Amino acid sequence: MSDSSTSRRDFVKTLAVGAAGTALTMPSVSYGRIVGANDRIRLGMIGVGQITRYHISGFQQEPDVDIAALADVYEPNLQYGADMVEGDVDTYTDFRRIVERDDIDAVVVGTPNHWHAIPSIRACETGKDVYVEKPLADTIEEGRHVVEAARENDRIVQLGTQQRASRHFQEAVELIRGGTLGDVSFVRTWNTSNAYPGGIGSPDNTEPPEGLDWDLWLGPAPEHPFNPNRFGVFLDDDMNFETWGTWRWFWDHGGGNMSDWGVHWLDIVHWAMEEDAPHTISSMGNKYLIEDNRETPDTLQTTYEYPGFTCVYENRVVNDRGVDDHGNGIIFYGTKGTMYLSRGGFRIEPQPGSDLNEMQVDSHGVEPSHRRDFLDSVKSREKPKSTIEVGHRSSSAAVLGNVAFRSGHTIEWDAEAETVTNHTDANQYVTATYRDPWSLEA
Repeated sequence: MSDSSTSRRDFVKTLAVGAAGTALTMPSVSYGRIVGANDRIRLGMIGVGQITRYHISGFQQEPDVDIAALADVYEPNLQYGADMVEGDVDTYTDFRRIVERDDIDAVVVGTPNHWHAIPSIRACETGKDVYVEKPLADTIEEGRHVVEAARENDRIVQLGTQQRASRHFQEAVELIRGGTLGDVSFVRTWNTSNAYPGGIGSPDNTEPPEGLDWDLWLGPAPEHPFNPNRFGVFLDDDMNFETWGTWRWFWDHGGGNMSDWGVHWLDIVHWAMEEDAPHTISSMGNKYLIEDNRETPDTLQTTYEYPGFTCVYENRVVNDRGVDDHGNGIIFYGTKGTMYLSRGGFRIEPQPGSDLNEMQVDSHGVEPSHRRDFLDSVKSREKPKSTIEVGHRSSSAAVLGNVAFRSGHTIEWDAEAETVTNHTDANQYVTATYRDPWSLEA
């Protein structure tokens, strides 16, 4: 067992036990433990990078949670996570050692995007509920498989779109749905930052660092030599992150800010406008100025057409001047007024001649906790605030922005069939191609 007093020898011994079974296959059937209202929930954490460290701290504050197991392909991450956990915790290199355990009630998936789908599906198949970070998956086909696995196995799966748990976002959505802004025909969302000119740099390919199973980190993604930016973990001497998440700038592992922040903003747009899928998507931009080895664009503008309104997502990483000097957010443009909405709160400004009054509402924080909502759903079996279908649709909208960009087409989307209808070659970015021996099927 590993806890804050774990010796280096004991930690490595526990780690080796997890690594030894990487060639094993998953059991075909397992049944989850029924968690009662007064029971403690035993969690397994899959991926122990920065976001999971945040979740370890947060879940440990809940009075009915025990973090029982951690899995990560990088030994220093495991060691750091084990030191964070209060009490005994088992550590594994291979996530399958967690999902095959009958004493784990739920898992938290905090891996790079290309590893979201398979652990979520396997956890559902072995009777576990899932909290998975956004986007739900790297491709829409993978996301649909997660939805089906959750439904077929009667599992609670919640996406990490935590803005839905924030009271000021809830209030803003109620106002928009209630007609406070009048009819909304245009919505703008954006993120801006400035990494010009050097960005994340262009380090050479090297041998993987000690303690990293690079082949398992790649998993279903195509084979690549180790590159520090593709891996994306830079740790100081105290095992704290100096930089993190650069893997998201490579197409085989992420989708840039579009599939990171874009999911958050488009999720709120769907919620407020009572829509769940665009029908036409165009996306333009390029890697114009940044001088590094990233693959995703440094400048991007994507336009989505929904029934009755148009939405734009805009991202720049070479100039941090945002709309009205805000580096990120959403603006809803209505016939009566305009709302600027972000994690800091929202502001409404009336159109001249309307009877709408100015309004300013500050953030109340993310209350009740998105994590708490998930835990309550595990116990009650009631749907969480961010259901799996809702999460899939919000993730899909962001993925579609990248599909349009990478295909070079304005695409028309059949949301029911989940296919591009006018440029079928674009569907290569909708479906998943996995490296052997990995598969979406058990």
